Amino acid sequence: MASRAVSGCLLCAVALVFLVLLQGTQSVYIQYQGFQVQLKSVKKLNDLVGQWVPSPGLQDQSPQPSVCQHPALPLDLRPICASKDAASIFQALRTIANDDCELCVNVACTGCS
Repeated sequence: MASRAVSGCLLCAVALVFLVLLQGTQSVYIQYQGFQVQLKSVKKLNDLVGQWVPSPGLQDQSPQPSVCQHPALPLDLRPICASKDAASIFQALRTIANDDCELCVNVACTGCS
Protein backbone atom coordinates (compact mmCIF):
# COMPACT_ATOMS: atom_id res chain seq x y z
CA MET A 1 0.00 0.00 0.00
CA ALA A 2 2.82 2.40 0.89
CA SER A 3 4.60 1.70 -2.39
CA ARG A 4 1.43 2.51 -4.29
CA ALA A 5 1.15 5.87 -2.51
CA VAL A 6 4.80 6.67 -3.27
CA SER A 7 4.26 5.68 -6.89
CA GLY A 8 1.20 7.92 -7.16
CA CYS A 9 3.05 10.82 -5.55
CA LEU A 10 5.98 10.35 -7.91
CA LEU A 11 3.62 10.38 -10.90
CA CYS A 12 2.07 13.65 -9.68
CA ALA A 13 5.52 15.20 -9.26
CA VAL A 14 6.56 14.18 -12.77
CA ALA A 15 3.33 15.62 -14.19
CA LEU A 16 3.87 18.90 -12.33
CA VAL A 17 7.45 19.22 -13.62
CA PHE A 18 6.24 18.49 -17.16
CA LEU A 19 3.56 21.20 -16.94
CA VAL A 20 6.05 23.76 -15.66
CA LEU A 21 8.48 22.95 -18.47
CA LEU A 22 5.72 23.05 -21.07
CA GLN A 23 4.56 26.45 -19.85
CA GLY A 24 8.10 27.80 -20.06
CA THR A 25 8.49 26.74 -23.69
CA GLN A 26 5.40 28.56 -24.97
CA SER A 27 6.32 31.57 -27.05
CA VAL A 28 4.61 34.88 -27.50
CA TYR A 29 3.83 35.58 -31.16
CA ILE A 30 3.06 38.77 -33.02
CA GLN A 31 0.81 38.57 -36.07
CA TYR A 32 1.01 41.47 -38.48
CA GLN A 33 0.11 41.75 -42.17
CA GLY A 34 0.11 38.00 -42.72
CA PHE A 35 3.41 37.40 -40.91
CA GLN A 36 3.66 35.57 -37.59
CA VAL A 37 6.90 36.06 -35.70
CA GLN A 38 8.10 35.38 -32.19
CA LEU A 39 8.34 38.28 -29.77
CA LYS A 40 11.90 37.22 -28.93
CA SER A 41 12.79 37.56 -32.64
CA VAL A 42 11.48 41.13 -32.70
CA LYS A 43 13.50 41.93 -29.58
CA LYS A 44 16.54 40.52 -31.39
CA LEU A 45 15.63 42.77 -34.34
CA ASN A 46 15.74 45.77 -32.00
CA ASP A 47 19.23 44.77 -30.90
CA LEU A 48 20.41 44.25 -34.49
CA VAL A 49 19.04 47.59 -35.68
CA GLY A 50 20.79 49.36 -32.83
CA GLN A 51 24.19 47.76 -33.29
CA TRP A 52 24.72 47.03 -36.98
CA VAL A 53 25.76 49.51 -39.63
CA PRO A 54 26.03 47.89 -43.06
CA SER A 55 28.62 48.92 -45.57
CA PRO A 56 27.41 51.70 -47.90
CA GLY A 57 27.74 49.38 -50.90
CA LEU A 58 25.19 46.96 -49.46
CA GLN A 59 22.67 49.73 -48.85
CA ASP A 60 22.92 51.02 -52.41
CA GLN A 61 22.49 47.58 -54.01
CA SER A 62 19.34 46.46 -52.20
CA PRO A 63 15.88 47.97 -51.81
CA GLN A 64 15.47 45.88 -48.64
CA PRO A 65 16.04 47.32 -45.16
CA SER A 66 19.71 47.00 -44.27
CA VAL A 67 18.90 44.65 -41.37
CA CYS A 68 17.84 42.06 -43.98
CA GLN A 69 21.54 41.70 -44.84
CA HIS A 70 22.48 40.92 -41.23
CA PRO A 71 23.55 37.28 -40.83
CA ALA A 72 22.03 37.10 -37.32
CA LEU A 73 18.53 38.13 -38.43
CA PRO A 74 16.17 35.51 -36.91
CA LEU A 75 14.81 33.00 -39.42
CA ASP A 76 11.16 33.85 -38.78
CA LEU A 77 11.84 37.49 -39.75
CA ARG A 78 13.57 36.68 -43.06
CA PRO A 79 10.35 36.21 -45.12
CA ILE A 80 9.45 39.82 -44.32
CA CYS A 81 12.52 40.94 -46.28
CA ALA A 82 10.84 39.71 -49.48
CA SER A 83 7.93 42.10 -48.94
CA LYS A 84 7.96 45.50 -50.64
CA ASP A 85 6.73 46.90 -47.30
CA ALA A 86 9.51 45.30 -45.26
CA ALA A 87 10.75 48.55 -43.71
CA SER A 88 7.30 49.58 -42.48
CA ILE A 89 6.50 46.05 -41.27
CA PHE A 90 9.72 45.89 -39.26
CA GLN A 91 8.96 49.30 -37.76
CA ALA A 92 5.41 48.22 -36.84
CA LEU A 93 6.66 44.98 -35.26
CA ARG A 94 9.20 46.91 -33.20
CA THR A 95 6.46 49.28 -32.01
CA ILE A 96 4.12 46.40 -31.13
CA ALA A 97 6.89 44.59 -29.24
CA ASN A 98 7.52 47.69 -27.14
CA ASP A 99 3.80 47.89 -26.30
CA ASP A 100 3.72 45.36 -23.42
CA CYS A 101 3.21 42.41 -25.74
CA GLU A 102 3.96 39.90 -22.97
CA LEU A 103 0.80 41.07 -21.21
CA CYS A 104 -1.36 40.85 -24.37
CA VAL A 105 -2.11 44.56 -24.31
CA ASN A 106 -1.87 44.60 -28.11
CA VAL A 107 -4.32 42.43 -30.07
CA ALA A 108 -1.52 41.44 -32.48
CA CYS A 109 0.11 39.43 -29.68
CA THR A 110 -0.84 35.80 -29.01
CA GLY A 111 0.38 33.17 -26.59
CA CYS A 112 0.98 35.59 -23.73
CA SER A 113 -0.46 35.40 -20.26
